[in-house]
Amino acid sequence: MDPVHLRTLRELRDRGSVTAVAVALHISASAVSQQLAALQRSVGVPLTRLQGRVLALTPAGERLADAAGEVLGALAHARDAVTDYLDEPAAPVGVTAFHSVGLAWFPRLIAAALADDAVPSIRCRDEDVSIGDFVDLVADHDVVIAHRPLASAPWPERRVVVTPLMVEPIDLALAADHPLARRTSIALADLADTTWLAAHEGFALEPLLVQALAATTGRPIDIAHRVNEFNVAAAIIAETPVVGLLPRFTGVPEAYRDRVVLRPLADLEIGRRVDALTRPESMARRSVRSVLDLLTRIADETVRGSRG
Repeated sequence: MDPVHLRTLRELRDRGSVTAVAVALHISASAVSQQLAALQRSVGVPLTRLQGRVLALTPAGERLADAAGEVLGALAHARDAVTDYLDEPAAPVGVTAFHSVGLAWFPRLIAAALADDAVPSIRCRDEDVSIGDFVDLVADHDVVIAHRPLASAPWPERRVVVTPLMVEPIDLALAADHPLARRTSIALADLADTTWLAAHEGFALEPLLVQALAATTGRPIDIAHRVNEFNVAAAIIAETPVVGLLPRFTGVPEAYRDRVVLRPLADLEIGRRVDALTRPESMARRSVRSVLDLLTRIADETVRGSRG
């Protein structure tokens, strides 16, 4: 089997269409089809099928795409022995993250790269996506900092290598002068008549909160405002009786820490796992491993500093 053809098959699985694969690989759609046809001839079983007007993978194609990740990773490790680039500690590494972690960690990553020649050059980009879309970002970024709820399904390790960074509780956020702010924890029953700020539809925490409040108070939750960006959310919460949910370690921007307080919900535990996702072959690069080590240290310091 030709590794180029295996990569094309894996890209079709990850990107979902021949057109998207052609754009990513800088080849024509016809060339993509030819490579897939050549690979299918070499294995002797159908690897793709038409699903409507879209070319999808058969079960055999899915299995081979999984194996392709391992093959490509092994080839990358083999090249590591002979290619100076893979062992170059300062080779640039692209890091993408969701907003709150980008706000908290990007300055530290960039400062570390500028201050220490042993740290690779880091190129940061923020991406505000739904939970299910984080895995797709590894197709275009070396390291993807992602989050998912505590009780959610794990990341698909057939597609990505997962480096756990931290577990972050999610708390109720309210203005420092809010009547409930004096309490050390807040019961759901005390929030029956509260106006809420929440993330955009499709983001992960809302269904859990809606169900819990409905079961406790018997009333639907009043979500009046939809804001994903935590600086905006904190500004609204600081100036109004509106409440929302914010992550304990990274959710409240520095400018609002004396005006917004976080309190745990007494009868509902909410949190998220923050992980770094990479493609298997990216782990062969010394510079990527170095950035993952740095991220792990920053995450540990974030948790220790918040607890302190």
